[in-house]
Amino acid sequence: MKTKAFIYTLLFALIVSCGKSANYTPEFIKDTTGRYLFNANEVIEVYFENNELFLKWRGAEKIEPLYLDENTYFIKEMNKKIQFLKHPETQVFYISEVPEDEETEITYNYKKLEDSVQVPSTYLKNEQYSEALEGYLAIQKEDSTSVFIKENGFNRLGYSKLREKKYKEAIEVFKINVALHAESDNVYDSLADAYVKNGDSLEAYNNYKKALQYNNGNRSAKRFVAAYNKK
Repeated sequence: MKTKAFIYTLLFALIVSCGKSANYTPEFIKDTTGRYLFNANEVIEVYFENNELFLKWRGAEKIEPLYLDENTYFIKEMNKKIQFLKHPETQVFYISEVPEDEETEITYNYKKLEDSVQVPSTYLKNEQYSEALEGYLAIQKEDSTSVFIKENGFNRLGYSKLREKKYKEAIEVFKINVALHAESDNVYDSLADAYVKNGDSLEAYNNYKKALQYNNGNRSAKRFVAAYNKK
């Protein structure tokens, strides 16, 4: 019943909000503009254009929140009502999910980040591979099953860079995969593939040999190592 009540309340609020517009103060814009930590590897970016509020999140560059009332918005992409709140103790701004009923305590869900703080995916996007690896290793330490460190995800990214002929970048991505999944023959096989494309046959050989240590049935590794040894 609470869920239904919330939906009816939200629909009413959406109807009433038509025609409303926010009048943001310079202080509010300054306080709320920035990046908020959605999870260990993702951020929500808040920005303003022509006194209108927008978000960037999960590849969407211009999410327009629906203004409900003063400092309350509905984000259809998240299916959530949110507010911007300052934590009374730390004085740090958060994006807070508005609870379905008034009895539920306020939660401070997504913390605003300092400009210098980045998540691993941002480092990876900016080709700062050492910093990205450090971040992903920290995630792995906290949760070895995290979706953010899956082997196949880095493999796809590495091969996409190979297709773009960005061989050195592909090597760096595959190196991250090796560091995270050191007992998988596939990560060494992929790194070796990138070294082949980059013209480094010795490093390719070394990594194909490593792949065979973990899977002596790896056919591509066997072929390359045999051919290399015949030279």
